[in-house]
Amino acid sequence: MKFVVIGGTGLIGSKVVSQLRNQGHEVVAAAPSTGVDVLTGEGLDAALAGADTVVDLANSPSFEDAAAMDFFRTAGGNLSRAEARAGVVHHLALSVVGTEKLAASGYFRAKLAQEQLIRESGLAYTIVHSTQFFEFLPGIIQSGTDGETVRLPAALVQPIASTDVADAVARLALQAPANGIVEIAGPVREPLADLVGRFMKAIQDPRTVLSDPDARYFGAELQRDTLVPAGPTWQGALDFEAWFAQSRYAQAAPRT
Repeated sequence: MKFVVIGGTGLIGSKVVSQLRNQGHEVVAAAPSTGVDVLTGEGLDAALAGADTVVDLANSPSFEDAAAMDFFRTAGGNLSRAEARAGVVHHLALSVVGTEKLAASGYFRAKLAQEQLIRESGLAYTIVHSTQFFEFLPGIIQSGTDGETVRLPAALVQPIASTDVADAVARLALQAPANGIVEIAGPVREPLADLVGRFMKAIQDPRTVLSDPDARYFGAELQRDTLVPAGPTWQGALDFEAWFAQSRYAQAAPRT
């Protein structure tokens, strides 16, 4: 089979490309650096020629409302038209658990628009809703920083390692289209502030972490269950301790 991985040089994409190639498939790692740009359409037709499945891991370079919406609408339209021309039979896209509950955030409104384009494209599809990656922890901390305090919503998370996300995406790309949403998550559910507190302790960040019901998550108000799956979920293997032990943060953490 031939796969085209949009965003194939990124955190998840590079892992998916390696997995599929190791299983003997033809795989194109599509990214601007390899001559494929979903925003302009450059290189799409050549990359998709003869492709069976497209794995769409493209992400907006900006979280600003209008920029994110423009990216997902433009890229999604370019990609669906190129897929139709190439006769692609399966479109798999990575999205976020809780997206439908986060319309107060411009970025998540843009993700909803992306998902709508996929559903209305006429192409068989699978939308993978993932919980937050452990690798996003520094960004979450930055978003909640208030001086020497990190204020976070009183919400639950069920974080997943990027390697487990790649495993799930590669596996689902080889299966028949779900024509719906498949949810994936990590093995442990816990309050966001607890997870962040453990990470900050591990890297010896002395700031205080507070669970604040009025805090926002990238501009959106959260309910306690917004970021966790509601139904059956495929779970990754790595919990926080296992992920941290093999991460770059463990190597960089000060020794005591």
